[in-house]
Order: sequence, then C-alpha cells, then structure tokens
Amino acid sequence: MERKADGAGQEAALVTVMGKRILLSIIELGGYPDFKPIYRQAGFEVESVASVRKALALLKKISPDVIVAEFNFQSDFRDRTSSLESLLAVVQRAPRTKVIVFYEKEHEHQLTRLTNQYPIHETLAFPIDPVLLEQSLKRVATG
Repeated sequence: MERKADGAGQEAALVTVMGKRILLSIIELGGYPDFKPIYRQAGFEVESVASVRKALALLKKISPDVIVAEFNFQSDFRDRTSSLESLLAVVQRAPRTKVIVFYEKEHEHQLTRLTNQYPIHETLAFPIDPVLLEQSLKRVATG
C-alpha cells in the first residue's frame, strides 16, 4: 500500500500502517528511478512526500523506521547547508529512525558537515545503485 501524505483521508489511512515498518521517502528534485518496489521488497510500507516541510508535518503523525531523503545543497542558506538539516535536527530525537541520504558527488564536502553533526545511517551518491540501496535497507533491518 502506497499513499501520498497529502490527502484528506490521511488520518484513517495512517492507522492501517500501524505495527508495520514504515519508510518515508522525501523526493524534492527526483530525476532518478522510482525505488518504491525496492522499499516494498525490503518489507516497508511507503509514505512519500515532495518536500522536507511536508515531511516535518507528517513526522508529527508517524514515526518511520527509515527516512530516505535527498541532500540538495543550497548555498543561499545563511546558517544551514540544506533543508535536510532541519529534518535531521528533528529526527535525532527519534533514535530508532534511520536516515539514508542520496547526494550529488560534487556536494560531498558539504554533506560531510551534516554527517559529522547528525546520525545518518548511510549516504549514497548519484546515480543510485539499486543493489547498494537494497544492501543499505537490509543493514537497517538487521540493526
């Protein structure tokens, strides 16, 4: 079962995933394959949103086991590297939630600031290798 997290019947739909492993996918820019089949094959119910802002609102209602998000470096931010930093600040209070970050190789240096400051389970560089993503999800499942 996949649902977008912006429908009017959201409250009722979220009740159906209680007790199951939830993966929150945040696709801000996209431009890569749809990994939902991989997420489902790994045993996750998928919640999908199009912005960190929507993800932050959804985190008030659900507690995902895994969050997969993009690191989109934004040089115009005065005190942060990206909107992902806001998400990580909230997620660090939920130590059970693991975060997997997709990033552009040319922004690896900026991403290092986040990996040094926040607990990130794994980072995967574009283009995302589906096998590496599967392995990362298996590592989440095993601890």
